[in-house]
Amino acid sequence: MKLTILGFNSAIPTINSHPSAQLLDIQENLFLIDCGEGTQVQLRRAKAKFSKINHIFISHLHGDHVFGLIGLISTFLLLGRENILNIYGPKGIKMFIENQLSLTESYQIFKLNFVELSSKDSQLIYEDNKLTVHTIPLDHRVYTNGFIFKEKAKPKRLNIESINQYPQIEVCDYHNLKLGKDWVSEDGKTTISNEKLTYEAKHSYSYAYCSDTSYKPDIIDLIKDVDVLYHESTFLNDLEDLARKTKHSTALEAAKIAKKAKVKHLILGHFSNRYSDFSVFKEEAETIFPSTLLPRELETFDFEKM
Repeated sequence: MKLTILGFNSAIPTINSHPSAQLLDIQENLFLIDCGEGTQVQLRRAKAKFSKINHIFISHLHGDHVFGLIGLISTFLLLGRENILNIYGPKGIKMFIENQLSLTESYQIFKLNFVELSSKDSQLIYEDNKLTVHTIPLDHRVYTNGFIFKEKAKPKRLNIESINQYPQIEVCDYHNLKLGKDWVSEDGKTTISNEKLTYEAKHSYSYAYCSDTSYKPDIIDLIKDVDVLYHESTFLNDLEDLARKTKHSTALEAAKIAKKAKVKHLILGHFSNRYSDFSVFKEEAETIFPSTLLPRELETFDFEKM
């Protein structure tokens, strides 16, 4: 997995920062998470291939997470896109987009598939042969979900040098070896243990994205042991009352979630524009969770190298 931060500030764009948007690269498949204003410009700066973006996940319908979506769709139209675009988001997102397309008399040349969400329980919303995506129900002023992306178990790696010592093992046996099965002769008399013929599978990575939410400890079981957690931290803890009032979290609260969930790394974001120095968020969170990171726009986190 590779995560590129396209934008991470809250509320409004500034000269030096953009609202929430992230690009998750999972085995060369691109998933866009939230789409604040200016996201398509950031995608160009990141040199992302628009044609590889087939799934967009919208956490909630506040503008700093969704106002860039219609612009991106319009660009897809102008570029002659033909592939289906799947959009996962709160109930109402279909009307939100279709009204804009209708009023601007945009000619739709590719299909938009909306998966509208309303459940307050975690649910599986996407699955393919490599990946699952579940929602993370959050607590904000409007209906909001985070998302957890989990790679499925990867096949074991063949130890070709060892395999070559057994001429009776054929290429057609490789599939079962990758699945962890022992090699057994046709007559059942000879067995070669899988451990002699393979290496362990590569690690399957996981990523949890928790956008706007108040402190919500009941998500801990859902995100337990993930490799990377992104958790909003709009305020510092001296403004805990304001965070509670606006249904946001502090850096300290994000760190508490990360520690209790035993995640490997925490990325903070969604900082209030009242702060000019974001290092204070990292300093606060590190008092509880040392493996805390600050995002930088267009920075890519390679999970394998973290």
